Amino acid sequence: MASWKSRGLRGSMLEEMINLTNMKYRENGLALIQKVPTPITPIEIDKETRHITLAYFEKKSTVDYIGVVQGIPVCFDAKECAVDTFNINNIHEHQVVFMKEFEEQCGIAFLLIYFKKRDVYYYLTFERLMEFWERSIQGKRKSFRYDELDLSYEIPVQNSVCIHYLEILKRDLEQRETT
Repeated sequence: MASWKSRGLRGSMLEEMINLTNMKYRENGLALIQKVPTPITPIEIDKETRHITLAYFEKKSTVDYIGVVQGIPVCFDAKECAVDTFNINNIHEHQVVFMKEFEEQCGIAFLLIYFKKRDVYYYLTFERLMEFWERSIQGKRKSFRYDELDLSYEIPVQNSVCIHYLEILKRDLEQRETT
């Protein structure tokens, strides 16, 4: 079992921004997206603050978010990357399998990646994710570089809080229709 003690707050700012965005989408009737809770077993709890300080994951999680946008099922995972190279090992095989099965059920799966060094949010299509995934399985490069990405999938940030990914999701849908 994996401990989350050393990784507890990693990605929390990104997650909070996505949660705020999803709340705005819901308030405006655009989408209903929920954070998928990760089942954990607490091991240590700070008696004063009543916060969990050590826990183990009960089972492997699938993706961070799941829901529906205007009748279209969507699921995605949120990742942070401190540099211009994203290690494909940050995505687990069971997540890829789930996303693939989700796509096979006519859903849309993707990654939202925050490139900290550039202060850029990026929508990685499932198709592009699979290209990088397959490349790594074939024993080739186990990461992808920012300069390998289609920059038209960068996500605009509004009011320094909302990561407006629906516009890019629309672009992904349009691209799928043309291919």
